[in-house]
Amino acid sequence: MLPEFRNEPFSRFSNPEVRAQMLAALEAVKHEHDVVYPLYIDGEAITTANVIESLNPSRKEQVIGRVHEGTAEHAERAIAGAARAFTSWSKKSFEERARYLFKAAAIMRRRKFELSATMVLEAGKTWAEADADTAEAIDFLEFYAREAMRLGAPQPLTRIREEDNELYYIPLGVGAIITPWNFPLAILTGMTTSAIVAGNTVVLKPAMQTPVIAAKFMEVMKEAGVPAGVIQFVPGAGETVGETLVDHPQTRFISFTGSRRVGCRIYERAAKVQPGQIWLKRVIAEMGGKDAIVVDEHADLDDAARQIVASAFNFAGQKCSACSRAILHEAIYDEMVDRLLAITKDLRIGDAESPDSHVGPVIDEGAFQKVLSYIEIGQGEGTLLCGGKQASPDGYFIEPTIFGDVRPTARIAQEEIFGPVLALIKARTFEEAIDIANDTDYGLTGSVFSRDRDHLEYARVNFQVGNLYFNRKSTGALVGVHPFGGFNMSGTDSKAGGRDYLLQFTQAKAVSERL
Repeated sequence: MLPEFRNEPFSRFSNPEVRAQMLAALEAVKHEHDVVYPLYIDGEAITTANVIESLNPSRKEQVIGRVHEGTAEHAERAIAGAARAFTSWSKKSFEERARYLFKAAAIMRRRKFELSATMVLEAGKTWAEADADTAEAIDFLEFYAREAMRLGAPQPLTRIREEDNELYYIPLGVGAIITPWNFPLAILTGMTTSAIVAGNTVVLKPAMQTPVIAAKFMEVMKEAGVPAGVIQFVPGAGETVGETLVDHPQTRFISFTGSRRVGCRIYERAAKVQPGQIWLKRVIAEMGGKDAIVVDEHADLDDAARQIVASAFNFAGQKCSACSRAILHEAIYDEMVDRLLAITKDLRIGDAESPDSHVGPVIDEGAFQKVLSYIEIGQGEGTLLCGGKQASPDGYFIEPTIFGDVRPTARIAQEEIFGPVLALIKARTFEEAIDIANDTDYGLTGSVFSRDRDHLEYARVNFQVGNLYFNRKSTGALVGVHPFGGFNMSGTDSKAGGRDYLLQFTQAKAVSERL
């Protein structure tokens, strides 16, 4: 009997044996810098004229690996191949397709340290962040496999005399999977395998910054026996590969995680019905946030300060769920500032490869310059309390930065920065704090710290975000525990890791027979 779903446990690096395994994995991955990974179209390894060179953001000159770069023509071939593969893959039962995911989960567990080490070096994730990413990828495989089996079981309907009625969930067709660099294994795994376990075939375009971990995901899926053509692997630029996938008339759906700008562009382009297209394309999009943590005068201030710092600065703030606004009741504002500064100044900034680092680099030169430009903007919008500078010239390191006395309408309080920058905002009342929290274009995550039950219940109704947390940080959603997705410009609120997620990749067919 299949055991009940349980989240994958995190590695305990305080254990000398576990620590040694991670160190060995890091050394092994560093020796793979000369490996060049191919595209996969119809299961065939494809080499191209250009390669994407993946660099370590902690050490700008260190090459982690190379991946061949696809073109629009490769994307066209991949869509055609995925359409052919759909004919047989879609006929398999949900249970049969689920077994491939269970197998992949077992393989990922065996390769856990290698996969985590790859993300430490390629994405600049600290040990704990990389380990959590791998664990989440395993969770998605295990959870969606079980969800597929549930979806494939007989669906409950009201019975009437003299008719036999059934409802089936059937797959859509060929999908485009366009994945981000910040959770380059977990989100990629969840987006890709949710679509294929529902019976679709897909073309996977990973982020340009993290193609090596994506190539290793393909190795896992090939080892798990996923048939050729079910996952077509075409790394490449958004302007070529991405737009071909979005516009193509054979594309049935697009699953995207990334920036608001790109997400809105995809949504607009997908809405246009192309010649020969006989369906309306679905878009499943997660587009970021401007997340707030509210602290009232009744909260445990020490705990609130620790959780705000963790939410704001873990992985250098490069999470769509990261706290970028702390909205503090005026009665405890000064106390909270002192606590936040004390904790932040104790954070160790350094190479993600070091097990002692708390905050690693931002992902690349573009992100580095963008964050510094927002810090410059912030100097005119608030009081710089700490940070604000480059931390080391070796990589893309930026000091954790806090601005005080920020107006709710300031740019650093409204625009997604995606870096280690926190704006502190003062509120006169709890109700005003919730109004400030809601006053953005986004609605992804939020937290409230309070011991006042009336305040928590007020926030439960009035704080408009897809994932609301009480007396805990705004990051760290667990598959199956915290179904994840947001409102407004944060995306389509499709709730990754939740029981309704696979419905995004299926359509319901009712069959009625008169007896």
